[in-house]
Parts: sequence; C-alpha cells; structure tokens
Amino acid sequence: MNEVGGIDVQRLQSLIERIERLEEEKQGIASDIRDVYAEAKSAGYDTKTIRAVIKLRKLNNADKDEQDTLLETYRNALNV
Repeated sequence: MNEVGGIDVQRLQSLIERIERLEEEKQGIASDIRDVYAEAKSAGYDTKTIRAVIKLRKLNNADKDEQDTLLETYRNALNV
C-alpha cells in the first residue's frame, strides 16, 4: 500500500528521513560553530563583536548604510 488517505507514504517517509538527517547534521555544525567561537574567545577575541561582524557581512551595502544611519540617529537622540 503506497497511499493512505491520498498521501504517498513512501514519499512522506523519504522527506521525513531527509529532514531528520539534516537536523542531525545541523546539530553537528552548530557544535562546530560553538567550538570555533570558544577558540576565538580563548585567543582573546571578543565573540560578541565577531557575531556582530558576521551579521553585518550578511547584509548588502544599502542595508548596512540604513542600519548605520538608524544607529547614529538613535545614538544622537539618546546622547549616547
């Protein structure tokens, strides 16, 4: 029986198994990332700043400029 209630059982099972494998890989990768942050911290780097740099590198130039402008505006408004 390949179909139950209009659902292709083999296809569903295949999708679920793929997701489970990817979730396991994701956990492994997350662990590797934590290890790299720990290494950076032990080498004297500030991990909060590293995270901020990584976040900024993901943005395009227009988004970076907008974020910089907003940050400067808020800092000026709050005299920070």
